[in-house]
Amino acid sequence: MAQTIKESALKYHSEGKPGKIEVVPTKPYSTQRDLSLAYSPGVAEPCLEIEKNPETAYDYTTKGNLVAVISNGTAVLGLGDIGALSGKPVMEGKGLLFKIFAGIDVFDIEINEKDPEKFIQIVKGIAPTFGGINLEDIKAPECFEIENRLKEELDIPVMHDDQHGTAIISAAGLVNALEIVGKKIEEVKIVVNGAGASASSCTKLYMRLGARKENIVMCDSKGVISTQRTDLNPSKKFFATDRNIKTLAEAVAGADVFLGLSVADVLTKEMVRTMNDNPIVFALANPNPEIAYAEAKESRSDLIFATGRSDYANQINNVLGFPYIFRGALDVRASKINEEMKVAAVKAIANLAKKTVPDIVNATYGIKQLTFGRDYLIPKPVDPRLLTEVAPAVAKAAMESGVAKHPISDWDDYNVKLRDLMGSDNKLIRRFADMARQNPKRVVFAEGSHENMLKAAVTAKSEGICIPILLGNEERIEKLAAGLKLDITGIEIVNLRHDREEERRDRYAAILAEKRAREGATFDEAKDKMFERNYFGMMMVETGDADAFITGVYTKYSNTIKVAKEVIGIREGYKHFGAIHILTSKKGTFFLADTLINRHPSSEVLTDVARLAAHTVRFFANDPVIAMLSYSNFGSDTGGSPASVHEVVRIMQERYPDLPIDGEMQVNFALDKKLRDRKYPFNKLKGKNVNTLVFPNLSSANTAQKLLQEMGVGETIGPIQMGLNKPIHFTDIESTVRDIVNITTVAVIDAIVQEHR
Repeated sequence: MAQTIKESALKYHSEGKPGKIEVVPTKPYSTQRDLSLAYSPGVAEPCLEIEKNPETAYDYTTKGNLVAVISNGTAVLGLGDIGALSGKPVMEGKGLLFKIFAGIDVFDIEINEKDPEKFIQIVKGIAPTFGGINLEDIKAPECFEIENRLKEELDIPVMHDDQHGTAIISAAGLVNALEIVGKKIEEVKIVVNGAGASASSCTKLYMRLGARKENIVMCDSKGVISTQRTDLNPSKKFFATDRNIKTLAEAVAGADVFLGLSVADVLTKEMVRTMNDNPIVFALANPNPEIAYAEAKESRSDLIFATGRSDYANQINNVLGFPYIFRGALDVRASKINEEMKVAAVKAIANLAKKTVPDIVNATYGIKQLTFGRDYLIPKPVDPRLLTEVAPAVAKAAMESGVAKHPISDWDDYNVKLRDLMGSDNKLIRRFADMARQNPKRVVFAEGSHENMLKAAVTAKSEGICIPILLGNEERIEKLAAGLKLDITGIEIVNLRHDREEERRDRYAAILAEKRAREGATFDEAKDKMFERNYFGMMMVETGDADAFITGVYTKYSNTIKVAKEVIGIREGYKHFGAIHILTSKKGTFFLADTLINRHPSSEVLTDVARLAAHTVRFFANDPVIAMLSYSNFGSDTGGSPASVHEVVRIMQERYPDLPIDGEMQVNFALDKKLRDRKYPFNKLKGKNVNTLVFPNLSSANTAQKLLQEMGVGETIGPIQMGLNKPIHFTDIESTVRDIVNITTVAVIDAIVQEHR
């Protein structure tokens, strides 16, 4: 397994363009005029403006959205002092996280210098380029001096994430854990095992929140840091206790909180049992915590436990903080990241855990409903609301503490901009994939002998997204796999026409015949249908032999739709079902319906599509704002499809008065709220950005989706079916391997939700 991970990681970093990040132009450059504006002679004008007023650099350059991730490679992850160049993959990775979570651009800067003073001068010399600086993987105690000096001597936000990231996230968890057990932070006894940069920052932040220094004991590899020791540097001396204790076991006895930022297996079950009632243990050593999860849970029933790992409850993960903290700091042009901003981030993260969790997050962890409590202290890293909760809190704190040079005045508009950032790349499908990996499901691939579907099944298995089942002739599939050099070891192949499947065909036929008996179906007719891959595969899902079904690369979707209605059926409360595509673009995330199912929908069909679209958008953690599209606006054409759409709007507004929906309208009015509100001030979407487009017919919806995809406007995910009773999802003959993998990912999420519905 280790060798596989090594090979995969090296291949990931080297394939195509080496590395993980690149610089892309943001302005037109196709004509000579474009180039003359971008460089000589036009570029002189913004240069002169910046010379007159340096603050205008934020208006004319990328400075305001550009962060430097800077390291000298002296404390890289768990690898230690491996050097500046060796640490570059980590710094590129940090840049990738900034971009995908908060839309922040990054230059990674690896400085081959260990002397703190020289390092400081180098960073100061390049600082004018950036709107903020993220220091990374610099060893203690040098990191303290470097960060403090740069914070004092520069007028842009500087943060050493190794120190403050863990501090902020763990503090949010601690605040909530103390609330759950009914203890006050100023009264609890805290033991910190580890005395590096992160431990120091965590402890100081806890003190900022009210923890008393006399109630804190810190330990290093030699034992308790006490005033009796003579080997302490200034950082450790600050935390030295005058208590007459020497060992971790002595320190833990009677303690309320244990924070581990050290090494694996230093905390025993016996030690945990000596702690106070309702103890809180944050064992954050990675990859293996100070006490194993199973042992911690066995130690006592009243324990609240957190680690840095994603496979256990209460993951303390820095990615919950740094992208959003810098986002808020950059957006008000903060001169620093101060204690008030860090505390604001703590409170925002802690409070988010108390809010109702979107279905899409619940689905990740196979839980019907995550609720605030002992096993849910802090939000999950996949929660899309972190951006819109933490960044504004940090920005407000910067303004209130006087370090914001460009205050925000319109918070509604700011939140819209943040929501737009959530759709700026393909992080949506990445988030879905992370969720699917938490709880992979059995997915049947109808056309197992189709090259793209076979590749997709193998890819989905290797990425941990699903447990694939291939329908088809085993010899043909094995031959195809060998020719493509695909490893299908461990993948189940079901030859539905083989004699050994006769019992299952009979069982499926009996169930289907009984289900459709009042529609004239017979057992013999149903048995004949079990030789068809779509009937057989859907019956696998219907009976629980599989969790989801993918089809379409061979079959006409109209035939598949008919089978889905017969076998799976439409969800209660609806008479029709539909399909939606998700488009992630630089302007935000958009939902397009109905892109596959209904050719010439009536008002009744469109009403169901609009209802299903609203439900689907909410499922994906968005608030639906729906434009019903047509070639006319608000009743200007009273015949044909505009009349049908007009009727749907009337019905929807009567039945769901709180749902933002209006039309019929042309797409430019839907997407340009200023134009829409000026021309039609009576509209029900006034001031809102539309994120859901319901098209009047299949032709327009499918054409629009294909056009946007081919034009490279953004990545599309779909078609995602809405309204069937079970996870049946469709591809088409043009689907690429990645398209099928994406649909498979969505099908797994669908199956997880169905399981807990």
